[in-house]
Amino acid sequence: MLLYYITDRTAFAADETARRRLLLKKIREAVSAGVDYIQLREKDLSTRDLESLAREAMTTIEKLRSENRGLKTTLLINSRTDIALAVGADGVHLRSADVSPQDVVAAWRQCGAGAPARVSPQLPLIAASCHSPAEVAQSAANGATLAVFAPVFEKKDASPAGLTALHEACAAKIPVLALGGMTLSNARPCLEAGAAGIAGIRLFQENAVAHIVRQLRNI
Repeated sequence: MLLYYITDRTAFAADETARRRLLLKKIREAVSAGVDYIQLREKDLSTRDLESLAREAMTTIEKLRSENRGLKTTLLINSRTDIALAVGADGVHLRSADVSPQDVVAAWRQCGAGAPARVSPQLPLIAASCHSPAEVAQSAANGATLAVFAPVFEKKDASPAGLTALHEACAAKIPVLALGGMTLSNARPCLEAGAAGIAGIRLFQENAVAHIVRQLRNI
């Protein structure tokens, strides 16, 4: 089962300095627990501040990887291929309005990025936000590595897609992760529908990550 933690430092009730510290602590926790992907999704930050945070996150992950070769967590930067390249991240997470996966790959090759942990040295990991089976199929055709399908169960101001749509989306030729109202109790139906894994913000950020990982991987 693939596990995908999406960050949100604004959920921490603290000033900005403390939020940053708490988020980096949560990232360390997620890496140590064996979460497969971390998406740095701090959309409110300026380019300068996002790059600084991404660099700290990447340094944290690389240090933990060097201390334990069994740790394989990869860092994806939300929407910003330029920042992913600048900090040596493993790839990007693309929204529907972002550049195409082909454009990301072209930029990656041109800039000579370092070797991601799970793919060849020339290719970034590319996750794509998808909201319908058709979008998942299109993302696969465009060269995305995986799709994050949402919302399966809940999202503010959005109707849930449900398990039937998730099942249809999972017919695509790339791994599909379920997102949207994910809990320990509703993860199993998503896997039974064909999902390759579970993505979440609150699921990981509001709980002890090691406990969540153990519980999910014992399903």
